[in-house]
Amino acid sequence: MSTSDDERPGRTRWPAWVYSHGSTPDPRFSLANERTFLAWVRTSLALLAGGVALDAVELDGPHGLQSALAATLVALGLLGAGVSWLRWAATERAMRLRRPLPGTAALAWLAVVLMIVAVGLVVLVL
Repeated sequence: MSTSDDERPGRTRWPAWVYSHGSTPDPRFSLANERTFLAWVRTSLALLAGGVALDAVELDGPHGLQSALAATLVALGLLGAGVSWLRWAATERAMRLRRPLPGTAALAWLAVVLMIVAVGLVVLVL
């Protein structure tokens, strides 16, 4: 019979402010939360790569707009990585404490800013 990390003496999971409260949820839910976190990380990495790529190419449009759009994509990538970790932790803690899961306002903001960047890219390319 195996024991979890929570039951082994001398072993602690990090971050303690997430794992030290409540009871261990069904592993399927924790793993789904981790998969969502990894999807956010992949999205953040894609935004970072897109910003770097946009800054590397030479387009005919205004260079200031191109730089602003590239910087926005990089900033979104950095912000997305941080928000994804905080959201993973908040969701894990909510599951452990049997509380309602946090909302998804960050997704709405990401979508709005990406739509603005898309309009800027259309202006830049055309």
